[in-house]
Amino acid sequence: MLRSLVGSEMCIRDRSLDERIHVKLRGERELRGRLHAYDQHLNMILGDVEETITQVEIDDETYEEMTKTIKRQVDMLFVRGDGVIIISPPLRTG
Repeated sequence: MLRSLVGSEMCIRDRSLDERIHVKLRGERELRGRLHAYDQHLNMILGDVEETITQVEIDDETYEEMTKTIKRQVDMLFVRGDGVIIISPPLRTG
């Protein structure tokens, strides 16, 4: 069950509740959104999410790589933890 990020052992939990984070997923997908909750499996609930999908295709005639980027906005998103590669907390200044 997902839980709020209070009193936990992982650094990102302590520092990133209700903060924007960057999540890199399998399949050339990236998410930027506000972290609301996650569990020990890295299942997450993100709000105000921007999803970026990068597709690389090879032209059949010229064999050149063509990169296509698709972006979409999602109000609330459940992310399954087994697809997470890396989580990056927001930059801290000061």
